[in-house]
Amino acid sequence: MFKLKIHEEDAGVTFTAKVVPGSSKTAVVGILDGMVKIKVAAPPEKGKANASLAAFLARRTGVRKNAVSITAGQTSPVKQIVIAGITAVALREKLGLDEREMP
Repeated sequence: MFKLKIHEEDAGVTFTAKVVPGSSKTAVVGILDGMVKIKVAAPPEKGKANASLAAFLARRTGVRKNAVSITAGQTSPVKQIVIAGITAVALREKLGLDEREMP
């Protein structure tokens, strides 16, 4: 089991996500190797999965869509994500990430 790695700065948080596009629904699945694992219903074509991921994270964390940025991994399932205006504690809470119960 690996702990979720979140880098917190004054402006917000940075974390790594493992994204599984083309799933039956969009949801946070848990923690995998220090990354947030997220299933996305959108297909991995023409940026649809990335847009869906950003919108999902904005809704779940209560920030504006433009506060969520995918800074690395646009064409990879492993993505570096920055969310402005939120703390690491709030991110864990809003995404339902309790490290004691995540595989």
